[in-house]
Amino acid sequence: MIKNKCKIDKELFITNFGSINFFVVLNVFFHSADRKLSLPNKIKIRQFIQDIFKEEKIELKRVDYIFCSDEYLLDINKRFLNHNFFTDTITFDLSDTKTMVEGEIYISADRVKENAFNLKIKPKEEFLRVIIHGALHLCGYNDETKNEMLLIRERENYYLNKLNGFT
Repeated sequence: MIKNKCKIDKELFITNFGSINFFVVLNVFFHSADRKLSLPNKIKIRQFIQDIFKEEKIELKRVDYIFCSDEYLLDINKRFLNHNFFTDTITFDLSDTKTMVEGEIYISADRVKENAFNLKIKPKEEFLRVIIHGALHLCGYNDETKNEMLLIRERENYYLNKLNGFT
């Protein structure tokens, strides 16, 4: 079995397989606004999100995930979308061009934990689902109609299953 040693140097992911070094630029970042969140396997999840964009044939410039509270996300929902309700995630496409995607994805840790409790699933699984959900929005998927919701859920499940074999 080959041991995999990893370290992060800003945006550069360096991994060593035996005597071969691989360098991968990571364009996926995790931040905390007003809630600290400990995600296991962050490096693998970051790489996997990039792989989603590759599989969807979308060139990724950068995506920032910002974990926050219900109140923090409610304020964003009110100010930018004129919605006065809690939500688990909001995605903003900040791309300057149509050829390269850049965005911010805000995730309410409070809402995700409550959803996981109500769905009787592990919080980690629900966090992974909304992380993937946000990426799919940047890939062009919507969830406003019943058909769009079915399609994005199908893609979420596809990537969740794939990720479970990856982490």
